[in-house]
Amino acid sequence: MTCVSCLLLLLLQLLLTAAAAGAGAGGGGGGGGSAGPYEPNWSSLDSRPLPAWYDDAKVGVFLVWGVYSVPSYGSEWFWKYLQADKNPKYIDFMERNFRPNFTYQEFASHFTTELFDPASWAEMVSASGARYVVLTSKHHEGYTNWPSAYSPNWNSMDVGPKRDLVGDLAKAFRSKAPHVHFGLYHSMFEWFNPLYLQDRHNNYTTNLFVETKTVPELYELINQYQPEVVWSDGASVDPDWYWNSTVFLAWLFNSSPVKETVVVNDRWGEGAMCHHGSFYTCQDRYNPGSLQNHKWENAMTLDKASWGYRREATLTDYLTIHDLLTTLAQTISCGGNLLVNVGPTHDGRIPTIMEERLRQLGSWLDINGDSVYSSRPWTHQNDSLTPGVWYTSRGDRVYAMVLKWPKDDLVKLGSVVTTKHTSITMLGYGHGNLTFTPLEDTGTHVTFPAMSKVASQWVWVLDMFGVIPAGHTTH
Repeated sequence: MTCVSCLLLLLLQLLLTAAAAGAGAGGGGGGGGSAGPYEPNWSSLDSRPLPAWYDDAKVGVFLVWGVYSVPSYGSEWFWKYLQADKNPKYIDFMERNFRPNFTYQEFASHFTTELFDPASWAEMVSASGARYVVLTSKHHEGYTNWPSAYSPNWNSMDVGPKRDLVGDLAKAFRSKAPHVHFGLYHSMFEWFNPLYLQDRHNNYTTNLFVETKTVPELYELINQYQPEVVWSDGASVDPDWYWNSTVFLAWLFNSSPVKETVVVNDRWGEGAMCHHGSFYTCQDRYNPGSLQNHKWENAMTLDKASWGYRREATLTDYLTIHDLLTTLAQTISCGGNLLVNVGPTHDGRIPTIMEERLRQLGSWLDINGDSVYSSRPWTHQNDSLTPGVWYTSRGDRVYAMVLKWPKDDLVKLGSVVTTKHTSITMLGYGHGNLTFTPLEDTGTHVTFPAMSKVASQWVWVLDMFGVIPAGHTTH
């Protein structure tokens, strides 16, 4: 292969990488689109470009915290399963542990948060390597973690903590971890709110709940706390016009104090999920395993069975650090962001095993962050020969995340073709280039160094310069 042809192939690689990156952040998430103003319809709202910080951030932490953290049993859907579904598991739990006629609302006074230290939470999230955080402002139970004027006697100032949990955490992040973007989750619907139930009974010919409760809460949250992520939930079974979603979003993008930087998900009413929003979530723990044409997010849990804290969870219920890094590699290789959920306790602690996972993630990102932050999908998302190898790219570099240390220290990369200009190193290995040889057909054989000389303990990343994607070169 001549030097000129090598340079041409490298140029081809850069063009293909740019095309893949555009596909991974397409639709409303692309670099193009309208600068506004935006009209209250999906066509106009979807034309808004994705703020660059979100695609560059790649990793966030999700804090699901509320009155359900008091019983901390089964799921954050405790109240629904107990009262509406009459689930025997939850009925038995209540009968064994609480006096007769104990109501769910009485749990709120036990939501004490006396050990909640916002600064330590900000430090922990920062140490995890996350570049944004999303706190539950209100879940489907309707209890607000801030002193909302629209939720009297059912908010964190009036009953339970006697403090503004949202405000305290927002201040901590902005003072202690300003590089971490602050965001808020908000449930549009409430299981047992009489106004919501009345609107549904009236077949949405009324919208008293929307006009007097949930949408005023959203304006209150944005104006008071200025979140840069608005993570909506609970609206998918009702029409978007009932929620006035497009009217709120037009205000958010045109006039709000976060209009330049805010991003929103896709849960704004029936038919919106996986179709409308700055980024798509499509479903909980969404991990398609292939490149998508719009920016997306994998919101997933460290506890395999719950978003909220469960006291009955066992060790095997939690993801290992290898599980978490595998999910990260799969997600970002396909153009997604990873939102890692933890469930704090009623007294304001991050459970130790969840803290350990976050700090392990951060220690890995300290070594391997070049393959994650501001990365873009490569031409190939995973390797054609060796399972468990996922690719990202950044500029003229290609990264191969190898989930398992290869047998005999040799890994075959079927999707990578070397050139005269190729060099391959390993992140966390400071002893120079690795040895590689072209495979007879197509691809590359890479020799790993001694594991004892590599800083990373899990998931090893090859940093490759001057390589070509297989299938896009000639011999």
